[in-house]
Amino acid sequence: MELYGEIQLKIRELIQAIKMLRTTGTAWAESERDYKIKLRQECLKLRDDGMAVGMIDKTCYGIPSVAEARFQRDVNEVVYFANREAINSIKLQLRLLESQLSREWGATNVS
Repeated sequence: MELYGEIQLKIRELIQAIKMLRTTGTAWAESERDYKIKLRQECLKLRDDGMAVGMIDKTCYGIPSVAEARFQRDVNEVVYFANREAINSIKLQLRLLESQLSREWGATNVS
């Protein structure tokens, strides 16, 4: 029953990781939205100030508030993808445990 207990533990971990994925996915989407809004606002300000259109995109990325919003978006994206990888890892561990359980149960039924 030790393997069965490990499988149950991994299932609980998987459920928790999936819930966390929703949270981190939402955070990523919100930070993407915030970044694009901030970028747009700053681009429009520069255009209104008479900056050449070709220079606006290069200048906007260096504005501290835009750079911070972009950084937060990137961090949230990395966390989201790390959570997805954690889910894949847990699923692989579950498959391995289930295979081992099948082999052990199959071996005891042969005798």
